Amino acid sequence: MAVERKFVEERVRKLRVKEWVVDEIRNAGFGGIDIVRTPLGTQVTLFVERPGLVIGRGGRRIKKLTERLKDFGLDNPQVAVDEIEKPEFNAQLMASLLARALERGWYFRKAGYRFLYRIMEAGAKGCEIEISGKLTSERARTEKFVAGTIVHTGEPAESMVNEGFDIAIKKLGVYGVKVRVIPPDAELPDEIHVKDVKFEKEEEKAEPEAQEVTEGENGGDQGNE
Repeated sequence: MAVERKFVEERVRKLRVKEWVVDEIRNAGFGGIDIVRTPLGTQVTLFVERPGLVIGRGGRRIKKLTERLKDFGLDNPQVAVDEIEKPEFNAQLMASLLARALERGWYFRKAGYRFLYRIMEAGAKGCEIEISGKLTSERARTEKFVAGTIVHTGEPAESMVNEGFDIAIKKLGVYGVKVRVIPPDAELPDEIHVKDVKFEKEEEKAEPEAQEVTEGENGGDQGNE
């Protein structure tokens, strides 16, 4: 049981770190975190939309983040910041931006369709947005916005679908925001690619035979002479 308990404690520690980081760098556009243990310590990589806000002037903010991470029990944490090249294909970033838009007072249908069109216009193969909570009445419900192709089961749903989740805090309650995106480079198992095969014309095939016959006849005439 000692090994199982160690794995559980490690997962709980990473979850606590992620929740704290989301609150600290919310204004920078949080797109994910990767925590990897190395022989020299713990490598923490933050994926954000605006790295400058995380690094701070002269690197002051990132130094404070590094010092604060030591309180979570991380051994010699080293923080790196990566900029997200395609924000529309990062489901976690889209979920965070959508949650912030809802907190600013956007109507949930307008916000859902706006982000759905933004993701699809960027070239995604499919997108699904779920907004849950007390949307229009005292009873909580879920509203879905779907476009393109979305896979829900099997191995493609785990390897090809990018998922993100965030929470929007409203006066009347809390909204849960889930975004699922299939990027354009994903190859779905039901996709069929037809190759163009060039067939040679019958006339082109017959030309070499005609030339051989002509050469043979010419050789026979020269021999008779």
